[in-house]
Amino acid sequence: MFAAAATWTRKTGFSFVLGATLALTSLGLQAREIASDGTASVIALADLPAQGRQMHALILAGGPFPSGKDGIVFGNRERLLPASKRGYYREYTVRTPGAHNRGARRIVCGGPPRVPEACYYTSDHYASFRRIVD
Repeated sequence: MFAAAATWTRKTGFSFVLGATLALTSLGLQAREIASDGTASVIALADLPAQGRQMHALILAGGPFPSGKDGIVFGNRERLLPASKRGYYREYTVRTPGAHNRGARRIVCGGPPRVPEACYYTSDHYASFRRIVD
């Protein structure tokens, strides 16, 4: 992969793309967590909508959850999150004011339910994810 990127870099002159890719890879970030502009796709916990912050606190507390579907296994069929064994990810509904259904907003966490290793926020029903950071 890096040889192909280096060849492409020499031909196009876009060395910053290769450098950003190498830098992010060395930080341990997965390719699917990198936004199109080369930056890590993250969102600060404080920048989540209020309903997202409330759900994140419930996740860490172990519930109780408002939706019967909160805490169900998320299959990662979109393959946008780092690959893991089935059952690693669980999804939680982030209430959308005015919505008459679950809406499109979710938090997906990987790892043990009360002490997740990583949580991700999606506002577009799994089309994209941003890793939640403190």
